[in-house]
Amino acid sequence: MPSSTVSALNVPTDFAGEAQNRLARPTTLSAALLALGIVYGDLGTSPLYTLQTIVHIMGDQFTPDAALGSLSLIFWALILTISIKYCFFVMRADNHGEGGILALMTMTGAHWAGRGRWLIIMGLFGAALIYGDGIITPAISVLSAVEGLNVAASIFKPYTMPIALAILVGLFAIQHRGTGAVGKAFGPIMFVWFATIAILGVTGIVHHPGVLAAINPIYGAQLLVSHGFLGFTVLGGVFLALTGGEALYADMGHIGRNPIRVAWYCFVLPALVLNYAGQVGNFLEAPDLEANPFFKLAPNWLIYPLVALATLATIIASQAIITGSFSMTRQAMQLGWFPGVRINQTSAEEYGQIYVPFVNWTMMAFTVALTVSFGSSDRLAGAYGTAVSTTMVLTTALLYHVMRNRWHWSSYQAVAVTGFFLAIDLAFFSANLPKISEGGWIPLTFGALVFIIMTTWHFGVEVLRRRNAARALQPDRFFARLRSDNVARVPGTAVFLTRLGKAIPPVIVNYVKQVRSLQKTVIALTVSFENVPRIRSKDRVRAEQFDDGFWHITVHFGFVEIPDLPAVLTLAKKDGVPVLDQASYFIERDDLISRKHRNLLSRWRVALFSFMSRNSAHAIDRFKIPSSALTEIGRRIEL
Repeated sequence: MPSSTVSALNVPTDFAGEAQNRLARPTTLSAALLALGIVYGDLGTSPLYTLQTIVHIMGDQFTPDAALGSLSLIFWALILTISIKYCFFVMRADNHGEGGILALMTMTGAHWAGRGRWLIIMGLFGAALIYGDGIITPAISVLSAVEGLNVAASIFKPYTMPIALAILVGLFAIQHRGTGAVGKAFGPIMFVWFATIAILGVTGIVHHPGVLAAINPIYGAQLLVSHGFLGFTVLGGVFLALTGGEALYADMGHIGRNPIRVAWYCFVLPALVLNYAGQVGNFLEAPDLEANPFFKLAPNWLIYPLVALATLATIIASQAIITGSFSMTRQAMQLGWFPGVRINQTSAEEYGQIYVPFVNWTMMAFTVALTVSFGSSDRLAGAYGTAVSTTMVLTTALLYHVMRNRWHWSSYQAVAVTGFFLAIDLAFFSANLPKISEGGWIPLTFGALVFIIMTTWHFGVEVLRRRNAARALQPDRFFARLRSDNVARVPGTAVFLTRLGKAIPPVIVNYVKQVRSLQKTVIALTVSFENVPRIRSKDRVRAEQFDDGFWHITVHFGFVEIPDLPAVLTLAKKDGVPVLDQASYFIERDDLISRKHRNLLSRWRVALFSFMSRNSAHAIDRFKIPSSALTEIGRRIEL
């Protein structure tokens, strides 16, 4: 047997370098506009319904003092949670340029089989809950914008839900076209939106300048203390002002840390504070418990243009959560926590512009159902916040382990910082618990279902991996058998996809046993998705020669990269790997059944994994293998 040779493929594009460049991107006007358009849609549209929800919670007890207390709570929630926690601390935790709770989970270094299993569970459940948030955000955002028509004329009231429904269906229906062309307009539109709500807020403050006293946190503390349990539940409404905070972290790799921070501190935060203050100032000037405080700021002649602008802003906010769900699905799939689904790349230049049909239509079905069932934004607000508040708690818990293990902070420092944030997160989390009976169970249940899917898929894949490893042969034994059995070596190149590394996988052993021949050039190909977003060019491909004409090649991809096996392998020729232009690809297709002696829960889990395995994306779709070159070999396995 020839000595093993290991080589690396030099891919022209250095993805890791590009990621760090994006992360450290300077704050230009275009970068700040990009941040406005992609990151701040959800946070930016929260003034449409936050104060209105607080008014509905308090009812007749929403007095001028309560209004000032509510504004104080909103202001300090934005400062402590968004300005300090996310912008200053959480965004420091980047996984090779990428953010998001899955990236944070991988930074802890935890493994499913080790002591860090609970860290994995927290990261996965937090990611799953983002899907739950994703089915509510479009519904409440669009509904709250369209309901502005009711301020202009009551005749629109019966039609607000159908109008919102039509907008939502249209939004999901155009996702397959990609966000490239539309995305260019997102930044300027959101700039106009934030400028508009700031100006409207100033008009309300002018009528009652005393509202600025709410910057004093004593007003918020008095509201919580004097109103008892009612004051505590108000925190559930205040929390609506923070929804979208996770987007700052999740989109960090796309935009860069600096533009997101500068856009927040210099433009978004002032605009939000001015608008919330203007709403409260306008209420103090002319109290009205029935009208929407946001649209009440605008004069009658501005209502229709403001509704149109608000609708555009909520569409952008919805677009952000939809595309974020697409990206998270790909990350989870690449990391081995989600079954393979078809992913369409909608841009040849931007890796983040993708379309996932299964996720898109599933989210649309649930969003439409929620819109029809609840019918109004104030009713839907009862279901909003439970999933996001839970995710924020889990983010803080994971951040503690990053501080200790990656940043090497002392336990006192890590406990002091995360303990402070955790106290705030738990307060909001607890305040959202009463919402469970009002509809908050919906995103939690949806997230739990996604979590079950993730863990079941990982369980099944690990069982198959161990089964394949047990049935594999060591190279020396396999090649000795080839020679002793006089197995014919026929012309051609065969590529067998396998998860195994050093051993000869069962798919090749069984192929030889059944066909009694083997191609002259054989490649056992392993596709490895790593816990980093992108792989450096020098680490892209590893090729090892086992025997004359027999190679094992491992192709490494990051969890945000789109695998194209033929394109990568054709570049490996200069490193001694045979020409693969006319290669035939072989892959196993398993028929999975449960052993009879398993208990009911285990049999149900195996049945779920089998269903997902049968319906997951084929290798053709995932790895861009030509359909004419792929052969699937079926086998039945008992789990």
